[in-house]
Amino acid sequence: MEYKLFSAVLLSAAISSAQAATLDEVVVTATRSEQALAQALSNTTVITRQQIEDTQAVDLPSLLKNLASIEIYQSGGVGKQSSLFLRGSNSSHTLLLLDGVRINSATAGTTQIDQLMLDQIERIEVVRGNVSSLYGSDAIGGVIQIFTRQGKGEPAFSGNFGAGSHNTMRAGAGLGGTVGDTTFNLQASKFRTDGVSAVNPTIVPAVNPDLDGYDNTSLSMNLRHRFSAADSLAVSLFDSAGNNQTDNAFGATSDVNSSKSHIRKMALAFENRLGDNWLSKLQLSQGVDDTQNFLNGAPDLGLGAQFKTTSDLIAWQNTVRIGADNQLVVGLEQLQQQVVSSTLYTRTSRTDDSLYAGYTGNYGAQQVQLNIRSDSYSDFGSANTWLLGYGVAVSDSWRVTASMATAFKAPTLNDLFYPFTNYGFGYSYVGNPDLKPERSRDSELGLHYAAEGQHLDMVYFDNRISDLIVINTLPASTMVNLNQARSDGLELAYQGNYGDTAVRLAATWQNPRDTQNGQTLLRRAKRFSSTGITHKFGAVVLGGEWQHSGERADIDINTFSRTMLAAYDVVNLSANYIVDKHYVLTARVDNLFAKDYMLAHGYNTPGRMIYLGLAYRP
Repeated sequence: MEYKLFSAVLLSAAISSAQAATLDEVVVTATRSEQALAQALSNTTVITRQQIEDTQAVDLPSLLKNLASIEIYQSGGVGKQSSLFLRGSNSSHTLLLLDGVRINSATAGTTQIDQLMLDQIERIEVVRGNVSSLYGSDAIGGVIQIFTRQGKGEPAFSGNFGAGSHNTMRAGAGLGGTVGDTTFNLQASKFRTDGVSAVNPTIVPAVNPDLDGYDNTSLSMNLRHRFSAADSLAVSLFDSAGNNQTDNAFGATSDVNSSKSHIRKMALAFENRLGDNWLSKLQLSQGVDDTQNFLNGAPDLGLGAQFKTTSDLIAWQNTVRIGADNQLVVGLEQLQQQVVSSTLYTRTSRTDDSLYAGYTGNYGAQQVQLNIRSDSYSDFGSANTWLLGYGVAVSDSWRVTASMATAFKAPTLNDLFYPFTNYGFGYSYVGNPDLKPERSRDSELGLHYAAEGQHLDMVYFDNRISDLIVINTLPASTMVNLNQARSDGLELAYQGNYGDTAVRLAATWQNPRDTQNGQTLLRRAKRFSSTGITHKFGAVVLGGEWQHSGERADIDINTFSRTMLAAYDVVNLSANYIVDKHYVLTARVDNLFAKDYMLAHGYNTPGRMIYLGLAYRP
């Protein structure tokens, strides 16, 4: 009843203030081809470069936590291990792509989102719901695609510098533009902070109470040459290297734990127009996820000294336009993953051969989307997925959408091939090569409003996941397909412009639960929201945001029993002063009221933080 009343009030405000129009933002992730955001049948959000700069956020987790249906948990501050939960699904159920390239770990099954700094990012597209039929494994909660910065216009420099609390420093510089038929962009950035103690010593007295800092160096490069209006060759590179001080909740007070994280992406893409309506794209790419753990300066064999995944992908996609408004997408992919580790896995490589096809049709006020995909893995077998979507415009501004889809999550190499290990105390662990993939079936119904300066998405979703891989503790610990989960709820996102004032709202009501025992899934709130407002006073832009999360279940860091994390509210403020057309002075206060709260039990959050900066923009 609460969300129905709130939604009705918001809808009334949107209707009374908006004029009939459509958004012209173009997205590619929802169908693997270009389409207007206002026509996307999957609930899709776009974050532009301008919006990234306006937030003054440093890393990807800080930016994404303001979106509907996304929860972020970071264990100790910037650079520390993070988890992302999309629509209540597990942290390994969201696929993250960097310029279309996988950079996830084949052993952990997740992507190090905490190592992605925003200076390198041009835009982000978030597609919610089952989209394995487009992208394969992991896309149970959705897909987040990150696009690195591209050059445009006359070659020009950009740069920024800032400093703040906890001896934090941030700097970046770039050069990009177009020369003849060649477009290029080069970016470099540096971030460091002394941080806070990752684990709270008042909760874990034995932990080392020293400051746990973080240092990151990131580079990106994009180069595209057009041989004609229809043919081009593009080369791209991304590299993020992070040095992280961490805490071991079970170590001695003198222990110094640290890790090195390295994410790298390289890609070569050829685009050719084989006919008036036929666009072919061949891409060769490599994604690398490399983590090394240290204890007192030496490799930490207890945690595993190194886990490195190399993902090589060959992808050929063909987009064929059928008439003016319909198109067919057909593609082939081969993914080869190789693991190098100090842990002696019984198998260290896998291959996935896949074939996919998709049709998007526009018939006046009606839209149809059909997708199918078949994945064949060398270690566990095959997985077939599909998507059926339908939309109808009921007026110039209002649209109704509905969809059903399936998805899967491939077992990780940890799940399948971890070697038998005896940890003592009667506890041992070994992988299970007989595991099946986790499966999901999702259905959703949406109501959307798009007009000049206004954008509203309100979507009901119901995602049911089976064959969840969980640990079986008897007689020896191993992974088994046992659990079932369900997450259903309502997500709402609104953006509106009222003269010099901009308002945004993201709110989620969900019930992510284990369907066998009814318990809420860990670290997921049933209600959370983010509200922001900015107003321009001449050359000054002031902004404020309020982040709220309800209580969440977690595991006690000391006793391993189930516990509850309290609800929290955090208020942030920002200010930009536009000195001239190139220079902008920035200021930001995070956690204005120094709220003491936990995202993961026993781990600190940084408290109140103040940042000042100067940016030069072309």
